Amino acid sequence: MPYKKFEEYSIKVTDDVKERYTKIISDLGEDVDRDGLLKTPERAAKAMQFLTQGYKQDAAEILKSAMFKESYNEMVIVKDIEIYSLCEHHILPFFGKAHVAYIPNGYIVGLSKIPRIIDVFARRLQVQERLTEQVLECINETLKPKGVAVVIEASHMCMMMRGVQKQNSVTTTSGFRGAFENIETRTEFLKLISEKLS
Repeated sequence: MPYKKFEEYSIKVTDDVKERYTKIISDLGEDVDRDGLLKTPERAAKAMQFLTQGYKQDAAEILKSAMFKESYNEMVIVKDIEIYSLCEHHILPFFGKAHVAYIPNGYIVGLSKIPRIIDVFARRLQVQERLTEQVLECINETLKPKGVAVVIEASHMCMMMRGVQKQNSVTTTSGFRGAFENIETRTEFLKLISEKLS
């Protein structure tokens, strides 16, 4: 059976954004009628809907859908979670990885839900600082753990392709709540995310 890819898009949004992309490409001096560009405005319109689908998703509801009563009360870490987002200043990508930890307080959450809520916030026009804060607060307010920590490391195409053009720069942001405001707990978390499994 041949592979079929299925994605949902709003026809109205696709048509409106496609029209705007056609004008942008033309205004930049390209021939929108040449073979390679004939379907580009539609593809770009669909890509933007995919890359900003987080506006239509509720991260807290995703967490709530997989919360389980559990007595475990040690640190839970999900690290090296890939992140792809769009910088709201230039609509250029930034990408990297997130490390998230929480200490349960009666409830744990399905591990796949942590990357999912990161995607909800990353698939919006963003700044890395706000993305870090939104992930942190969503987990803190929904799961109500004893503590939560988030560290994001990312490279920004707006710095790499334009502006200062620094290809090797990495931006790190972090946030800590509850038990992770204690220096010992925070140090343990930072040590664990920097270590590789043997």
